Amino acid sequence: MNTYFRILQYAKPYSRFVPLYTIYTVLGIIFGLFNFALIMPLLDVLFGTVGADDASLMVAEKPAFSFTINFVTGFFKYYFGQIILQEGRQGALVFVCLILIVSVFFANLFRYLAFRVIGSLRAHVVQKMRHAVYQRVTELQLGYFSNERKGDLMTRLTVDLQEVEGSVVNTLTVVIREPISIIAFFIVLFSMSVKLTLFTLLLLPISGGIIAGISKRLKRSAQQGQESLSFILTIIDETLSGIRVIKAFNAEPYILDKFQDQNNRYANIQRSIAYKRDLASPLSEFLGVTVVAGLLYYGGMLVLNQQSELEPSEFIAYIVLFSQVLVPAKALSASFSNIQRGLVSGERVLKVIDTMPEIKNKPGAKTLQAFEQSIEFRNVKFGYGEKTVLQDIDITIPRGKTIALVGPSGGGKSTLADLIPRFYDPTAGKILIDGQDIREYTIESVRDKMGVVTQESILFNDTIFNNIAFNKTDATEEEVIAAARIANAHEFIMHTPDGYQTVIGDRGSKLSGGQRQRLSIARAILKNPPILILDEATSALDTESEKLVQEALTNLMKNRTSIVIAHRLSTIQHADEIIVLQKGRVVERGTHSELQYAGGLYAKLTQMQLA
Repeated sequence: MNTYFRILQYAKPYSRFVPLYTIYTVLGIIFGLFNFALIMPLLDVLFGTVGADDASLMVAEKPAFSFTINFVTGFFKYYFGQIILQEGRQGALVFVCLILIVSVFFANLFRYLAFRVIGSLRAHVVQKMRHAVYQRVTELQLGYFSNERKGDLMTRLTVDLQEVEGSVVNTLTVVIREPISIIAFFIVLFSMSVKLTLFTLLLLPISGGIIAGISKRLKRSAQQGQESLSFILTIIDETLSGIRVIKAFNAEPYILDKFQDQNNRYANIQRSIAYKRDLASPLSEFLGVTVVAGLLYYGGMLVLNQQSELEPSEFIAYIVLFSQVLVPAKALSASFSNIQRGLVSGERVLKVIDTMPEIKNKPGAKTLQAFEQSIEFRNVKFGYGEKTVLQDIDITIPRGKTIALVGPSGGGKSTLADLIPRFYDPTAGKILIDGQDIREYTIESVRDKMGVVTQESILFNDTIFNNIAFNKTDATEEEVIAAARIANAHEFIMHTPDGYQTVIGDRGSKLSGGQRQRLSIARAILKNPPILILDEATSALDTESEKLVQEALTNLMKNRTSIVIAHRLSTIQHADEIIVLQKGRVVERGTHSELQYAGGLYAKLTQMQLA
């Protein structure tokens, strides 16, 4: 239940929903009870036990107004008696039927108004919950996404939230209204016959216990089902992303078998869930009818033996009224069965929300106003778990200089660059900007001073203009065009169907690799950051595209502090200093000519590349 109550926390402020919903629900229940209270006078009229000479249901004077049941019954008896005196039994029948129509109208009117309130509450809860989980996903460090399957996160953001809405929030009407209805019915039933009502209370818990057992097993199956669905979404995402490789290796049967295994598993789990969920409703109905049959036998014997305080018409009204207790009871048992899947989904969503980001601003963090002197790595170490990636890194990058990071794959070059914008934090040592540990500054102000261009051009399914002006909402058309010109992108942009308003498709799929990379560079140019991080920005390009991109990079790097990761000599040979990394350590450093002359690892790498 903790999960259920945590989900309800997203309904705040409750004052928007609870008072109105409570009023509408109580009024709906009162009019609903009044409908069944009319059964007794209706039966008395039909069976001829009430006439103009019968004063049992007549009140001589109209009772004074008060918020009591006695006022309501007295008010009804007064007018019912007047109708009998003036119009006879037929008039009384018409009167009861008209009152019944009015009562049913108001019962359903207030029920509809309560549904409207709960509809607003449902939308409010799901909206706030979706915002909370999406916000947390954007706050989490990069390492989190390396350990989590993308399909699982997509499941939590979409399917799980839909389950919460469908299974948890939708049951609020049942969880709140039905217990109130049951309590109201039992108050009336106790007022009619204490002995019969106590008898029913002995039988009802048995059926409740059986339904509760089914619900527990349903929750376990629901958990397995959501995990299986996340695997399916992961396979779909990998298939869509790697469709070119799948087709190139004729791997369609292999990937289809992989998908089919998970699909069959999910179908089996869903079948099991459906069996258990669908069993709850007919079982609760059967158990309810069994209770009614027992009540009919026990109460009927009391009436036949004249041991009951109820008249035959009152006993029939009692049975009808008690049968209505089964309606909210059945709805309540069915909702507890349905809610189990929603609670499992709610736990999965809340688990993401509860995951605290490891990279965050420390209390009292300052804003980095400007970058003026240098970036310094001071005895920096970093590792993923027990695996050490970087150790004993001591590097100073003066403002305005270009530093190149080279070395064998897996040497820690990209990881070292990722530490500067605090995508990760070092496990030991410090990274300083202008002599101050970057953890003393806010993450936002540090990243605001940096532009990043990676090997994979990260673009969005939007227009070219919006991709270049990403997060710079006040960028003018002139500024965007100027950035595109510097990035050697303006010419090809003007040849697209709608120029700068051309939508480039998912991840820029409508553009070539070189075109995508030049848009990434234009985006960095428009941001105009003092610090640049270029991670293999030209490694995936053909010769012609590389030449255009390299020229754009040269334009971008002018008068900036640049950290460049590259294998190709054309990108790094003019760097102010080249840092050679091997197995997470700095093994060489110097200019291109100095390292060539030294004949070490760098010289071997360049010779291998030339060969």
